[in-house]
Amino acid sequence: MKLHLISGVGSVFTGHGPGYVEVNKQRYDANLVVLPEQIITGWALAGFDDLTREDFRALLEWKPEIVLLGTGSVIRFPHPRLSVDLTAARIGVDVMDTPAACRTFNVLAAEGRRVAAALIVR
Repeated sequence: MKLHLISGVGSVFTGHGPGYVEVNKQRYDANLVVLPEQIITGWALAGFDDLTREDFRALLEWKPEIVLLGTGSVIRFPHPRLSVDLTAARIGVDVMDTPAACRTFNVLAAEGRRVAAALIVR
């Protein structure tokens, strides 16, 4: 699926499909974190089933106000103990499928929100 470009925002999801996302027309086929001004590859390398508290704790470094957790092609909820550090820091975590996380990120980033999309791509 192609997404429409929203101008004035650094990182913008421009497409997604089975096993990949596209940011600023660059394709990524591994799990990653996307911030309005930065793309971090190598996040949660082991995939959803092996997510750890440390995977979520690593997101604290970028001080988002909300984390959009894209869990692949279907919504899967991680155990609450994994995101306890984000909750303690008053950072919201919204779980959705990865395509929805891409669309939501574009809207929130365009509004100037401090959003992080933590995506399980594979």
